[in-house]
Amino acid sequence: MQNTRLNNLSNVIANRLRLWLFNPWRRLAVILISFLSGFFLGSAISSTAGQTAQWDIVAAAILVVMTEIASRIFYNRGIIARQAFWVQSVNSLKVGLTYSMFLEAFKLGS
Repeated sequence: MQNTRLNNLSNVIANRLRLWLFNPWRRLAVILISFLSGFFLGSAISSTAGQTAQWDIVAAAILVVMTEIASRIFYNRGIIARQAFWVQSVNSLKVGLTYSMFLEAFKLGS
């Protein structure tokens, strides 16, 4: 690419973000936030889709497809690629979403 100011700015921002995420505690915090976001997303989707009882099957299908895509991304890569930060964040989001769905099922079953 050309050496423009916008390109330089995006490179500087990416490098600073990479250095900021190099700290293991910050990486752990972002992964935990991703897990909690997945948990919230699962609770929000199941409660809003379940109110009208018309979107239950569509919402469940979309969540299953999203979960399978995240699993394919995480498990089809090599060991080194699994350690990529965005892959770990997506997997943590998937785990939070799945955990939330299990808890919602237990709430409805009791």
